[in-house]
Amino acid sequence: MPVKAGDPALSSKEVKDRMSEIAQWSLSDNSLQREFRFKDFRKAIEFVNAVAGVANEQDHHPDISISYNKVRLTLTTHKINGLSLNDFIVAAKIDLLAP
Repeated sequence: MPVKAGDPALSSKEVKDRMSEIAQWSLSDNSLQREFRFKDFRKAIEFVNAVAGVANEQDHHPDISISYNKVRLTLTTHKINGLSLNDFIVAAKIDLLAP
């Protein structure tokens, strides 16, 4: 569901309740973060390309940082300066891609 500017962010309770669904992600301010490690750069880039596919399909794009065999993803909903259901949906779909 598209989020519009002015929509409310999830409450602290809603965020806490949903964190159990994406246990390997951490909460930092108004974002979800997770680091993934791979055998080498090629595997890291293959993963990033798969994440890009999910992000485009969901029309919700994470910030991506790549350092050789490490990929760090950050999800937040900038329009509402907080977390939305979309952040949790994308995180769960990304988890399905992880090795």
